[in-house]
Amino acid sequence: MDEDRFNCRIEMKNARLDRRRFVLSSFFFILFLCFLASINEVRFDSLVKFGQCALASSMHSQSFNSSSDQNLSAASNASASTSDDIRILIGILTLPDQYQRRNFLRLIYGTQEAPTGVKVDVKFVFCNLTKEDQKVLVALEIMRYDDIIILDCKENMNKGKTYTYFSSLPEMLSDANGPYPPYHYVMKADDDTYFRVNNLVESLRPLPREDLYYGYVIPCPSMDPFKDYMSGMGYLISWDIVEWIRESDIPKNHLEGPEDKTFGDWIREGHRAKNRYNAKWSMYNFPEPPTRCTHELWPDTIAVHLLKNQEKWIRTLKYFNVTAHLKPSKLYHIP
Repeated sequence: MDEDRFNCRIEMKNARLDRRRFVLSSFFFILFLCFLASINEVRFDSLVKFGQCALASSMHSQSFNSSSDQNLSAASNASASTSDDIRILIGILTLPDQYQRRNFLRLIYGTQEAPTGVKVDVKFVFCNLTKEDQKVLVALEIMRYDDIIILDCKENMNKGKTYTYFSSLPEMLSDANGPYPPYHYVMKADDDTYFRVNNLVESLRPLPREDLYYGYVIPCPSMDPFKDYMSGMGYLISWDIVEWIRESDIPKNHLEGPEDKTFGDWIREGHRAKNRYNAKWSMYNFPEPPTRCTHELWPDTIAVHLLKNQEKWIRTLKYFNVTAHLKPSKLYHIP
């Protein structure tokens, strides 16, 4: 009987030892599994990061290569814009008394939506106010629309207004809390030119954001953006050239003359704009009267110039079907 009890106690001790061994073995096995999982996770994260880097590199390469297919005469090592964040200032040079024209253009540009990630600001630019009615009416416009730049100059076309416009912008737009540059591109445009904003933006996406000069090459038959200058209908430069205009003595010493040709002289004398883009024939003069600078309206248009009367504006806007997105309503009926 005593022997049976002794054997029973021995079996119980062995059972307890077996349970402890099992628990310890299970514990160490779980630790081992966790260790393997952590190694695999590191490896997986590394693979993911490697894949992301490879994908980003591939996308950057594709973006750069696509830009080489554009009509861009530039240095071979110029890098293309890869960010969707584009800021553009369109300065329309006009006169203080052109109230109706400004309101009409606000309709034209106010109904165009820039693509996501793109900022396009349209401002009306003229020199100092000289009449009492201007001081009241223009002030009301600014209060309502905040889209006017008044330069410190005497109103003129070919005696330095364009220089004052570009050279004033760095100080006007400097903001320690804002982005730099405030705009990647700055345009000077005529108030008889219609720009299709989305097409303009898409043409700029693959282009460099430095040392760029963009527009319609003059003379009309030329396709060489390094010859002569860009038409005053609307030409665009990168922000670094805006800053150069403010700092350089070359523009200061050569203010008078046809403003677009004079601007081209500055660029040539200052050895600026190694990157140039000829937007011809997406930019052109209105078809009538026909000249070497005109052709028929077509879908891939960026800008139409010489819209000197309402009839030409209406024909142009109708061709591009600008009211296509008019929302239906019981409040009106437009056939």
